[in-house]
Amino acid sequence: MSVDPKIVEQEVIHQLQEVIDPETGVDVVRMRLVEDLTVDESGTVRYRFRPSSPLCPLAVTLALQIKEAVARVEGVSGQEVEVVGYVGARALNTLLKEGEED
Repeated sequence: MSVDPKIVEQEVIHQLQEVIDPETGVDVVRMRLVEDLTVDESGTVRYRFRPSSPLCPLAVTLALQIKEAVARVEGVSGQEVEVVGYVGARALNTLLKEGEED
């Protein structure tokens, strides 16, 4: 299945604007917590999640909410997410990859 990457990317951004950081009340797009977002023709979405601080207490919750928001977009066939700039990045990256096997 081939998708229009630009349309899927715009829909992904729209969904991400619904993910609100409870500490700030601002969405993750405006906070620039999602970086280097790309979509290929197969519908795979690639991006980096950079929590607002290395010790962000909401990093796990926000990462899961971001992943769920992206998955809701029609045309998304998969996600490759990398958590960066966070003390628990390795564990969180592992958790996000495990969720793909469900």
